[in-house]
Amino acid sequence: MVGITKFCIHPQNARSQAVVIGGTKNFDFAKIEALKPDLIIGNKEENYREGIEILAAKFPVWISDISNLAEALGMIREVGRLTGAVEKAEQLAVIIQSEFDKLVVGQVQTAAYFIWRKPWMAAATGTFIDDMLEQAGFRNAFGNLTRYPEISRNALADAAPERIFLSSEPYPFRQKHFAEFQEICPNSRVEIVDGELFSWYGGRLQKSAAYFNRLR
Repeated sequence: MVGITKFCIHPQNARSQAVVIGGTKNFDFAKIEALKPDLIIGNKEENYREGIEILAAKFPVWISDISNLAEALGMIREVGRLTGAVEKAEQLAVIIQSEFDKLVVGQVQTAAYFIWRKPWMAAATGTFIDDMLEQAGFRNAFGNLTRYPEISRNALADAAPERIFLSSEPYPFRQKHFAEFQEICPNSRVEIVDGELFSWYGGRLQKSAAYFNRLR
């Protein structure tokens, strides 16, 4: 592993062992070319097409497109195949699936999952977060919408979810933001949730299922 983005923070020594080549949408092409990578791994949602096409003209590029758990496990296995680590990848995929098999889903609760503030934006149908909500036993309060729609005060009041999840990232929601949601939905339970365990579709998934059980 020779290059990572500024958002790659795991494991703790990641930045000491690899060069930070920018963000997911502002690549430092000069740094990448200097590293001469054998493989570049991208993602359809996180990266931008023009930048990936520039890289693909010079280096092997593999792009993931992930919206559910099955596709995440498929990605892990495929990267294992591409990097000559089939056995290790299979072990990781099996561990993750076994953890999700242990999920205890009781009565389904409605939940709204917010990723941004000013404007409010929520995760809706067609997102990995939506699949994680379903895996955890929640019904997405904005499941009638797609991707990451802006949510108005009236729309939130009409949805009246039992649970309101404020993600720890990409927007850094804090407890000080609870009041504005509680004012609109006084009967909803508002809480901060770990955005990594809801939206990072790689090795972090090993910890997601146990977290969802505690959250329920």
